[in-house]
Amino acid sequence: MTRRIAVLDAPTNLGLRPPTPTSVPGCGKAPGALRDQGLLGRLRARDAGCLTPSRYDPGDWRPGDGVCHAYEIATYSVALADRIGAIIDRGEFPLVLGGDCSVVLGSALAMHRLGAAVGGRVGLVFVDGHSDFRHPGNASYVGAAAGEGLALVTGRGQLDLTAIEGRRPYFRDIDVVVLGIRAQDDYRLDLQAAGITTRPVPALRAEGAARTAQWAHDQLTHCAGYWLHVDVDVLDPAVMPAVDAPDPGGIAFAELENLLAGLVATPHCLGVELTVFDPDYDPDGSYAAEIVNALVGGLRPVTAPGSGPSRLLTAVPPRRGAERRRSPEQPPVLLVDQGGPADVEQPPKSLAGPGVPAGLAAPAEPEASNHLAPVRRLGNPQIPGLSAP
Repeated sequence: MTRRIAVLDAPTNLGLRPPTPTSVPGCGKAPGALRDQGLLGRLRARDAGCLTPSRYDPGDWRPGDGVCHAYEIATYSVALADRIGAIIDRGEFPLVLGGDCSVVLGSALAMHRLGAAVGGRVGLVFVDGHSDFRHPGNASYVGAAAGEGLALVTGRGQLDLTAIEGRRPYFRDIDVVVLGIRAQDDYRLDLQAAGITTRPVPALRAEGAARTAQWAHDQLTHCAGYWLHVDVDVLDPAVMPAVDAPDPGGIAFAELENLLAGLVATPHCLGVELTVFDPDYDPDGSYAAEIVNALVGGLRPVTAPGSGPSRLLTAVPPRRGAERRRSPEQPPVLLVDQGGPADVEQPPKSLAGPGVPAGLAAPAEPEASNHLAPVRRLGNPQIPGLSAP
């Protein structure tokens, strides 16, 4: 038995600053550019469609106003979580093509729903050239969600993004492994203080990509599974300059392929997202072709004979009455505050162990539509927990 890959386009650019005052980020074109290189055919993947984001329009946003496009990003994240959850419920392996790094909010929400449904936690392997750990506690102001993604999904920042559906944090610090940041990353000491496990590029290279993948997996064996985030700026600009923030000292395509192969070669890996490739900097498509080659090689273990469905869905029965999604009559309520540490969660019961029956997956859901779920604004954003009637 093998897992089938389902490719979902998430072409959002809402989490980035504009490259110039009169232009918009080009990473929303990435899914189309990768498809043009034959990605779906080479992966023999199912086409799971495209979730179209709201229009990019910073309006009169100014530094100090919080995260730009926060309302639109939160709404998009709910819809993206629905789509990812539906793919996993079909027994498939989601490959989400971003878009900017704010897509991690949608996948994080999907993973929290999934973990809550079975009474456990899902982890995150964060492969990125930058820590994306800027938040109100360590920066003078925030603004671009793509540069704050890891902070937001670990519960640091304004509640309309960190506590969607009242879930916070989506990932606990001890359930996150960061790979590929540069040795001089601005927030490396903050990650260390938070207890987030990291392996910067020098250590990754010294240990090797394959051994690093196994090491990352070993850090998360206490979780029911993990999600894999891959920002192509983990690659060195010498081989991948088509990103919004190239930073020297990255890895090579061969290393990325080996890292991917090691991380997905287990039913513990529930899916992967790819972010920040900007085709505007790739006029002849050569970098898109390189990315597709790395993806095809790196994801080969997913469809290898005997790979099987994810451990989370086949090894753990859902708790009676647990719901993955809210009903249409109960749209998500998004709360807002000015930042601060994440709420403390009590450790859940262990999901692993002998005697757990196999084959008890949560019931499959129909594919969600492209329509975005409604989001309620708060009457007073200064008072967390008080929503408009």
